[in-house]
Amino acid sequence: MITKEMIRKIPKVELHHHLDGGVRNSTIVELAEEQNIEIPEHDPEKLAQWLHRGADRKSLTLYLEGFSVSCSVMQTKEALTRIARETLEDLSLQNVKYVEIRFAPILHTERGLNTEEIVKAVLAGLKEGKEQFGVDYGLILCAMRHQPADYSLETAELAISFRKMGVVGFDIAGDEHGHPPRRHLEAFQHIRNRNFNITVHAGEAFGVESIWQAIQICGTHRIGHATRLIEDMVVHGTRIERMGTLSHFIRDKRIPLEICLSSNIQTGAAPSFDEHPFNLYYRNGFRCTLCTDNPLMSNTNLVKEMTIASEYFNLSLRDFEKITLNAMKSAFVHYDERIRIIYDIIKPGYAKIREETNPTE
Repeated sequence: MITKEMIRKIPKVELHHHLDGGVRNSTIVELAEEQNIEIPEHDPEKLAQWLHRGADRKSLTLYLEGFSVSCSVMQTKEALTRIARETLEDLSLQNVKYVEIRFAPILHTERGLNTEEIVKAVLAGLKEGKEQFGVDYGLILCAMRHQPADYSLETAELAISFRKMGVVGFDIAGDEHGHPPRRHLEAFQHIRNRNFNITVHAGEAFGVESIWQAIQICGTHRIGHATRLIEDMVVHGTRIERMGTLSHFIRDKRIPLEICLSSNIQTGAAPSFDEHPFNLYYRNGFRCTLCTDNPLMSNTNLVKEMTIASEYFNLSLRDFEKITLNAMKSAFVHYDERIRIIYDIIKPGYAKIREETNPTE
């Protein structure tokens, strides 16, 4: 049996972590006071409770409301750099060895910063965080579904311009209802034509059609959430009796699924942990990863998400090693860097824990 202490110690990889969804509640309060910004609560614990309650309303639209609070204090270069650095510090305490942080630069322009200044400020904080806390990272730039297509193209161009400075991919996020990714096709074509990386939020608040568009129209290399891919299957218990062509394609092509258990329950994408399709996907050969999505809003971290997976889906140390390797193999950094982290950090880390817990294995 795997214990919480073992989960805490194992080396981890996180592929779906929003910068504005993982800010420390205490940092929001401090920055709000410094910048004279009104927020719902000025006590850090009360603010965290307010955000948790707001996120847990079984609706993605309502879940996203809390981001107006975190983004309100992320409108200066100093704040962006600080939050990026603190993010890697927090992840280091969970023994995360590699993370891909994502954010939408357009959401941080309210006080006059341009998007280049914004990306540079975040990259500066991530660089400081890596130097101080030893967490490797990649940065993903997000476009927003509800905004005009020329904004998403601008974000795609921005991602390409920073590809040698720490940006590793392009994403589109936001409420899926009424905002299909195909409306931003020019941005995705720009990324694909330049041999760059794509991940898309899909199958969270909208069904199989959203996932199909992400893959077949937008050319995504990973799927954020994919909770409703189960609608393309006939299921009996944890066994898939029949899959549609989309499910077969995703499994056959090893397209990674960025699974975020807690946020999926809070947004209503899945009714409960017991009924979450993660176990179904994982036990039937899909390339699954475990992610936090928004630690502040969802009151979680990667240790908690792995603990939930262990308790509800009876995952072993071997399972977590496989999931961690799935994540690292699916990361957007170059192949040689993935191999280095796998063979120098992840595999030795798991081997050490096995030796400590079961020397005869």
